[in-house]
Amino acid sequence: MTKLLKTLLHTVLAVAALTSCLGASAQEAVIRKNLAERVPQMPKIDEVSKTGMPGLYELRVNGSDILYTDSEGNYLIQGALIDTKLRRNLTEERMDKLTAVDFAALPIKDAFTVVRGNGKRKLAVFEDPNCPYCKHFERDLQAVNNVTIHMFLLPILGHDSPEKSKNVWCAKDRAKAWQDLMLKDAAPPAATCDTGALTRNLAFATRYKITGTPTLFFADGSRVPGYIDAQQVEKQLAAAK
Repeated sequence: MTKLLKTLLHTVLAVAALTSCLGASAQEAVIRKNLAERVPQMPKIDEVSKTGMPGLYELRVNGSDILYTDSEGNYLIQGALIDTKLRRNLTEERMDKLTAVDFAALPIKDAFTVVRGNGKRKLAVFEDPNCPYCKHFERDLQAVNNVTIHMFLLPILGHDSPEKSKNVWCAKDRAKAWQDLMLKDAAPPAATCDTGALTRNLAFATRYKITGTPTLFFADGSRVPGYIDAQQVEKQLAAAK
C-alpha cells in the first residue's frame, strides 16, 4: 500500500469515527430533550448509553439506578434486561458494577474491627441491631475463622436502632457489646460519645444503595445483600482472594 493510500485510509476511518461519535451525541441529545419535556418529574439523567439490544438505550439516574428507552425517548422501561442466550441478568450485572465498593476505600474508621485467628481474610458487614437476619448471620459467623471483620453499624430498621447502635459504639469494648447484644440479647448499658460515625454510615449506605441488612462486602469488592450462612461466607472469602 502506498503512502498516499495509507493516508487516505486513515482519513476515511477518522471521519467515520467522528461521524459515529457525532451521531451518538445527537441521539443522546434527542433522548435527553424529549424525556425532559415529556417526563419532567424524572430524575436527572447521569448517562445515556447503548445496550446490546438494537434500538434500546440505557439511562443511568440517581447515580446507579437503571432505566431503558428507545432512540427517541418515546418509551420508558423499568425492569431487568435479560440475555436469554447467555442466561444473564444484564441489569443486575450493571448495577453490581455501579455500586461496587473498593474495599481499600471503605471508611474503616467508622467501623469496629474483630480479628479471628490470623485475620488474613477480609470482610466488611453493615448490620442493624434490630435485624433478625443479622442475628442469625452473627451466630453462623462464629464458625468462620482466620478473618478480619469490619463491622459497620447501620441503624435503619427499628425506632430504637439508633439508641442501641449508639450504646454499642460508645461501649468500652464495642465488639463484646455487639456480640452480647446479637448473640445473647443482652443490651449494652446507656453510653454517650461522638456518634458521627453512625451518621456517616447512613450517608455511605445512601450513596452506595445499601438498603437492607446484613450487607456484606468482600476484599474483591463483591457485595452480598442479605443473609448467607457460614459455608457461603467461606466460599465468598475464597473467591475474593
